[in-house]
Amino acid sequence: MRSHPRSQRRKTALGAATAASLLLLAGCAPAAPPRGSGADADLGAYLGQELDWVKCDETSTSPKDAKLSANPALQCASVEVPLDYDEPEGKKAHIALTRLPATGDAEGSLLLNPGGPGGTGTSFVASTLPQWQASPVAERFDIVGFDPRGVGASTPAIDCYTDKEYDAGDVPRFGAVYDITSAEEANKLAERCAAGSGGIANLANAGSTDVVRDMDVMRHVLGDDQLTYLGYSYGSELGAMYAAAHPDKVRAIVLDGAVSPDLTASEFRLSSFTGLQARFDDLAALCAKSPDCVLGPDPAAANDRLHEIVQPLVETPAPTTGGRDLSVWDVYLGISGGLYSEAKWPDVISALTALQAGDADQMLALRDAFYARTADGAYGHDFDTNIAVRCMDSPRMTPEQQTALARKIGKAAPMFDISVLTAGNYHSECEAWPAPPTRDEPWLSDVEGIPETLVVSVTGDPVTPHKGGITMAKALGGSLLTVDGRQHGAYLLGGSKCVDDAVNAYLLEIKTPPPGARCSL
Repeated sequence: MRSHPRSQRRKTALGAATAASLLLLAGCAPAAPPRGSGADADLGAYLGQELDWVKCDETSTSPKDAKLSANPALQCASVEVPLDYDEPEGKKAHIALTRLPATGDAEGSLLLNPGGPGGTGTSFVASTLPQWQASPVAERFDIVGFDPRGVGASTPAIDCYTDKEYDAGDVPRFGAVYDITSAEEANKLAERCAAGSGGIANLANAGSTDVVRDMDVMRHVLGDDQLTYLGYSYGSELGAMYAAAHPDKVRAIVLDGAVSPDLTASEFRLSSFTGLQARFDDLAALCAKSPDCVLGPDPAAANDRLHEIVQPLVETPAPTTGGRDLSVWDVYLGISGGLYSEAKWPDVISALTALQAGDADQMLALRDAFYARTADGAYGHDFDTNIAVRCMDSPRMTPEQQTALARKIGKAAPMFDISVLTAGNYHSECEAWPAPPTRDEPWLSDVEGIPETLVVSVTGDPVTPHKGGITMAKALGGSLLTVDGRQHGAYLLGGSKCVDDAVNAYLLEIKTPPPGARCSL
């Protein structure tokens, strides 16, 4: 199906895994799934398995994977879980793990997820190895990243389109919403995903509800009576869901860049674009300090100036020196990815300046960074699985609702309000999905008996707004660490000793920051 099978190509780097993949977060999770919980199912064979930890180069599926995991300090294994928890004796799935063993006497494991859906925890551990090796947490805990079902080295993989099709733009393209404008296109997407992923069953069991069940199997197989967990962005949903489902099995949960639990899928998407617009406004103000700012001297006019720059690409994509063309969709992905961290804003300004002058290479590089595309054409970000997870997580949108959402995003985030992105008639990417969603909205309610948790929330987070972090902390009855800054994610990612020390103290000693605690990036 793929020129590079997705199981060989979804190893992501630190910044991308925790940031760019989150743009497409489109829904939230329920306190309990509507279908069978599998609680009475016989999982003894799964809970009794022993992990076979080996050198990661023995399990690598691509040159990039092998290079990233080559450090002999890392170990790899896989956990067998039911593909369908309602039929535990049926087909199996395998969840890939990468572990940095504790340098001292291990007190347990720190399980982590870097975001998405579609981010890979195995490569996150490998990418952040120097930070972990310098961390006091890694002295007492094994650091364990996992690839959720369908992602990275886990099997079965979810595949809808090839890398070459992503290069050519022959995939559902994403602006304010996906550019799916008919029932036929929605059907084609579902058919492609079912055919490339080994059948409907692999799509029907891809949702977050099943990932949370996998996490409990992982906890047990890793030998932990209670879960110690770190989740970024979408990973915060998984952590909160786990806490709601298994409050007696929680030791410590850190949620960094938390998704607001009180928003519907559409409301959350709208809030994310509102955040991106706020950061673009900040970028425009930064740019305006230069006399030759490509967005002009007036930040209030920057949206219109951006539209002037990108409008020619709607009809005629710009050629690049590598032989690929840059579309208007690529431009918006590149800009959006660059807005995730204030440190990347000068790169966005430079790329727009070059694009205005007829050079599309820098913007294509930003677009490729958003997708974690490597020089050999392999894509690190798993947008196929992102779609599959969200289609299993969220209620279906009618064409009228999807079209209305595009219009609302255009008003809330006018940088996106050009005709090709917001003025069409749109169908949901999930309209023809071959299985109904397994979660409802709102996604977190009647939460009781959860031990102390810690939410880390950046005031200027572009895609999981600070208000959502406040709401998550209240919903879980936990602590909140407010971080002044403008980027997505803080712990290990922001270079803040204040943040790292506070999270380390919680993970090691369950010592939470005092009320009103603040750090800065």
